[in-house]
Amino acid sequence: MATTTASNKERTTSSKTTPGRLFVLDLSGDLIFTVNPDGSNKKVIVTGCRFPDGIVVDAERGHIYWTNMGAPKLNDGSVERADLDGQNRKTIVPEGATFTPKQLHLDRESGKLYWSDREGMRVMRVNLDGSDIETLVDTSHGGARPGGDATKWCVGITVDPKRRQIYWTQKGPDNANQGILCRAGIDIPVGETAATRSDIEVLFDHLPEPIDLELDLENRVLYWTDRGDPPRGNTVNRASVDAKPVMPGIVFSHLMEGIGIALDVPGNRMFMTDFAGSVYSANLDGSEKKNFLYAQGNLTGIAYAEISSKEN
Repeated sequence: MATTTASNKERTTSSKTTPGRLFVLDLSGDLIFTVNPDGSNKKVIVTGCRFPDGIVVDAERGHIYWTNMGAPKLNDGSVERADLDGQNRKTIVPEGATFTPKQLHLDRESGKLYWSDREGMRVMRVNLDGSDIETLVDTSHGGARPGGDATKWCVGITVDPKRRQIYWTQKGPDNANQGILCRAGIDIPVGETAATRSDIEVLFDHLPEPIDLELDLENRVLYWTDRGDPPRGNTVNRASVDAKPVMPGIVFSHLMEGIGIALDVPGNRMFMTDFAGSVYSANLDGSEKKNFLYAQGNLTGIAYAEISSKEN
């Protein structure tokens, strides 16, 4: 998830410049690197991750957070934190507290991290200091973990803090057109549990293989990558979360197993990664497409943030 507070050009406030930076996860290298939005000035800042998948940036506090999937059949996923330069690494959610954490979302106001747990079949959250780990949605409905039913695998996650709603994807089997995109309240209804809650709404179904989510809160438009087969897969899709069209619109195509997505809404642009190792950019309507990095490994999560010159 991206912090965006300026246009796509560098901004100067109080004698400090705030250029944008991208933070990208390389699953094959088990590392995190950062680049300028045009792909220049690449720096590897963290190594020795355990299959990293989701990343967020808290520029105000000077931290990055990321998920480590670990081994899918073992209860050994984790969430870590480091400074923006990769120093002072710390475990926030220890191994054993989540199975296969995927996309990560930061709600700065509440000080909460949200993530989807794939084989754990859950949507979860925790305080930034690692306390109070909660399960908000349990798609296993009480079944054993790790789960083998891919229709119950939670992957993408984003949050609407004003309306207190969470959005997540359940990818389904590979290229099976059984993926769904869901919404529910952050608060579990009184008298219900994460496994029995009755307020879950399916916004879209029969999707090829939906993966990561981003929400443009200002315009209330949801964006997501789809890793499935063309023509509707290997795309970036978008849809109004209020109008809820019958079919989402495709704004970007020809990804090679699309995974990560990050928005810079004030700058009218989005950034995407795919498993073939490319990083792309485009306007939010899909125009001005660019593939500005390629052959970078197996890329998963991506985040955009504006970093002050003192931190960059």
